[in-house]
Amino acid sequence: MNPVLQRLMNEATRLTRSGNLQAATAAIQRALHIGKARPANGEAPPRPPAPAADGDVIEVEVRVIVDPHPPAAFARAQPAEVVEAVEIVEPAGIVEPVETDEPVIVHDVPEPEQWTDGRFAHGGRTLAYKLYLPPRTAAAAARPMPLVLMLHGCTQNPADFAAGTRMNDLARAQGFAVIYPAQTQRENAQGCWNWFKTQHQQRGRGEPALLAALVQTVMADHAIDPARVYVAGLSAGGAMADILGRAYPDIFAAVGVHSGLPMGAASDLMTALAAMGGRAATASPHDGKALPVIVFHGDADSTVHASNGAAIVAAARGARNGTSAAPQVTQGQSAGNQRFTRTTYPTAAVEHWQLHGAGHAWAGGSRSGSFTDPNGVDASAEMLRFFLAHPRR
Repeated sequence: MNPVLQRLMNEATRLTRSGNLQAATAAIQRALHIGKARPANGEAPPRPPAPAADGDVIEVEVRVIVDPHPPAAFARAQPAEVVEAVEIVEPAGIVEPVETDEPVIVHDVPEPEQWTDGRFAHGGRTLAYKLYLPPRTAAAAARPMPLVLMLHGCTQNPADFAAGTRMNDLARAQGFAVIYPAQTQRENAQGCWNWFKTQHQQRGRGEPALLAALVQTVMADHAIDPARVYVAGLSAGGAMADILGRAYPDIFAAVGVHSGLPMGAASDLMTALAAMGGRAATASPHDGKALPVIVFHGDADSTVHASNGAAIVAAARGARNGTSAAPQVTQGQSAGNQRFTRTTYPTAAVEHWQLHGAGHAWAGGSRSGSFTDPNGVDASAEMLRFFLAHPRR
């Protein structure tokens, strides 16, 4: 090959790799001019075109081909470097796109998780709440997800309760939604759900009707599986969870009660204080379908006596014809060295966790929230395990 031509082609390759396409184009044109042989008739070859002026665009097809077997020196390049083999071809006009039957692959990028504030009005009352939605791919979004209604205890709020129970962490990992409604001081000075008032212990009235309507609205707005809607709560929230499960078995599939009281244990503030002290820890009889229930209660709870947890279990067993079934009793110890006794009633779909030496706090909770016992068994994980094993039938 003509040495000058070879040098120009090498220069064009170098300029193309460096991204200087305008200079590379000029080098290609000079090389093409030199490479053309003088015609046999002795006529001089055509004059080379003038260099492009600034702002002009010269269309040149430059195909970049990745070398599947780069030299060893290239193989040692840093990850940020791009090594390519470049083939320079003569201008050939506009290349039409090639049609292909190969499918176009679109990656299923998940939507980010959501942690939002909302307000809900029903029956002349407005309720604030927080809603957690997990990250979901388009494929996952086509499948309805479970929903858990979480009811905080007295003096707590949704953000505090979410942090203490770590329920959002489980929701993120297992793909379910969580609602945290907020009680107001206007309705209760201590921010307690009014579980002890008769008007809030019935279907279609008071706070049960308000909370049930909130759940149904969230279900209508999001892809929620109606067979996997659950309710859980702590203390006053646990008492209201038991009421909701008994008043709305057509909405909820199972109930979780932590350090709470049974429906019907009180009818006013005085009887509520008596029930909390264990002097009247009895439940009103079930008048409808009894749901599966899981109960956690510390036997050293000085705020709500542990006999209340036992009363919830007894009422659920009796309603589900599990009174005579032999229970399965397991003694254990949490990772934080807290002892517990777990009693299950398989035919009644009831579990009772007695937390030995534990007070009035959510077992296995985080210190970032109030009323938690980080050394206890993970009540959130155990509740979720129980819930998902009992869809509504």
